[in-house]
Amino acid sequence: MGSSPRFWAILALDILLLSLSLYCAYSLRFEGNVFSLDQSRQFLNVLPITIAVKIPIFYFGGLYRGMWRYTSTDDLLNIFKATSLATMMLVVVFLYANRFSGLSRSVFILDTILTFLLICLHRGSIRYFLSSSTGLHVGEEAKPKKRLLLIGAGDAAEKILRELKTNHHLPYMPVALVDEDPRKTGLKIHGIAVVGTVDALDEHVVRNSIDEILISIDSVKGGDMKRLVKKCQLARIPFKVIPGYGEILNGNISVKTIRDISYNDLLGREEVELEQGRIGDYLTGKSVLVTGAGGSIGSELCRQIVRFRAGKVILLDSCEENLYNIQMELLHEHGVNNAIAILGKVQDARLLNMVFQQHRPSVVFHAAAYKHVPLIERNPWQAVSNNIIATQLLIETSIVYEVERFVLVSTDKAVRPTNVMGASKRVTELLMQAYGSKKWDGTFSDTWQEMGGQVELFSRFNDHAPPHKTNFMAVRFGNVVGSSGSVLPLFKRQIEKGGPVTVTDKEITRYFMSIDEASQLILQAGSMGSGGEIFILKMGEPVKIDVMARDLIRLAGKEPETEIEIQYTGLRAGEKLYEELITVGEGIVDTPHKKIMVLQGDSLYSCSMLQKYLDEFTVFCREHDGVAIKSKLHSIIPEYTPDMTSGYIGCVDLPSTNVANEHN
Repeated sequence: MGSSPRFWAILALDILLLSLSLYCAYSLRFEGNVFSLDQSRQFLNVLPITIAVKIPIFYFGGLYRGMWRYTSTDDLLNIFKATSLATMMLVVVFLYANRFSGLSRSVFILDTILTFLLICLHRGSIRYFLSSSTGLHVGEEAKPKKRLLLIGAGDAAEKILRELKTNHHLPYMPVALVDEDPRKTGLKIHGIAVVGTVDALDEHVVRNSIDEILISIDSVKGGDMKRLVKKCQLARIPFKVIPGYGEILNGNISVKTIRDISYNDLLGREEVELEQGRIGDYLTGKSVLVTGAGGSIGSELCRQIVRFRAGKVILLDSCEENLYNIQMELLHEHGVNNAIAILGKVQDARLLNMVFQQHRPSVVFHAAAYKHVPLIERNPWQAVSNNIIATQLLIETSIVYEVERFVLVSTDKAVRPTNVMGASKRVTELLMQAYGSKKWDGTFSDTWQEMGGQVELFSRFNDHAPPHKTNFMAVRFGNVVGSSGSVLPLFKRQIEKGGPVTVTDKEITRYFMSIDEASQLILQAGSMGSGGEIFILKMGEPVKIDVMARDLIRLAGKEPETEIEIQYTGLRAGEKLYEELITVGEGIVDTPHKKIMVLQGDSLYSCSMLQKYLDEFTVFCREHDGVAIKSKLHSIIPEYTPDMTSGYIGCVDLPSTNVANEHN
């Protein structure tokens, strides 16, 4: 740094400014009479001492190590500290030298103030000139920029404007701001004026020749976002939005995060407040297994888990493409090189034993499940194999290898189920509770009893059932926007083709939340369980699917009914008109987290009782007897109302939209 020409240029200018500061201080103190013989001699004596004291303090205070094109308030604070320290040192020097004899104390006060102002002006000028010269290179042609209007005159808009002002290569030129608060009209942020309110958005667009609108509000409720979107649509120009903080893993808003409006924005879910320390306590440094790691919820869980610096993340999935995608994303986008990909099925007991033996997971998130209601309704043996049997084997393997926490991802379709998928997930909840440390009777499946002789850790369960150390819990929630097989992608494809958009019933409703919100709350709930709880995520108000379809049509710039037809196809087998989150008789109470509730219901079955049912399920699955499977599910879950007309392969179901597909 010392050999840099820029360093010497800044140092020389600082010496000049320090001299000017002292001269001005004397001039103000003695009313311009600096060149009298006494004052001139005193000024010339004090000046070299002042420079000799201040320059080293400025140097060691870091005032010559900053990149001044990025001057910030932290730099100004450093200048204030260095200036104050230098003044104190000067006072000490002159007190020691001549006890301030003949020196004016006010000169030093004035000099301190003027030094701070001049040095700040110097550094600010460097930033201004460098930032204004970071545009085009010599001979480079200027590219036309879009005239941008920002909705919202708050912190998010300030960050966007600051970036647009300093990065001249971005394709936007901010022109105006509008805000809901009329009191902000006429105010400016980084030189850009608030020209009025949102109510007159179309007028401001015309008056300022706007090319594009940006909704720059980091937290907007669903109803407010719909109103803003409608205003933007009336202006008939492109519009975009900045994502909420929940979508940005590092929490930083920038121009790069700007995107088109999505249905998540219209949904308007509140930002999740996580207890970072509590979650970190059970994830940081631990080996974590995620089943279904390539799926919608599983992959987002992986993205969230790596934020807490897990020691190892084991990705288990049966889909080769999904597993590869999440492994590559974690490696290349998040810098995670401790993610281990396991291609296989959860119901493969020997694979589970090998994975647990090699990697010893401390935490298990079980997100793997078949979830598509119509497919499972016609192939119920797959629900039994993949959802029920697989969960039992994973639970038992977790007990054998002393997993600390096991979190089962469940669904609101487990509440008074009307379809096989929901009933199978309810059975997994019952299994989770039956295997809890307080309820477990020592029962193991036939699979583990046959395999246990080859597993050293299993030997302690041969004679009796010692208390195990695993805390089991489930998290039950509704539909996740944009998950695989969900209704939103189908609606979008139908809209792109010009319609019609198919809805099963005009009155059908569903609960919705975003993928990132669901995953964050699963992690939060995982930190709260002590064994056997079923946590319920607060889903807000149910959404009419008909209203959702109309919102998506308008979001695409079309009008429902007139430009895009909506067809009502009727409810299908196993489909509910509305979903529930709790069953009558389940005691539900609040938790310390405002978005999570917990069920205090007790286990209805012991492991040995459930094992008898599961032995029969195994026979029915082998015979592909769908009717018998549904009957047995009804025996376990009396509130389940099976549809016996669709329990075989030959059953035909028309390919229309089924909103019950939407699931975690």
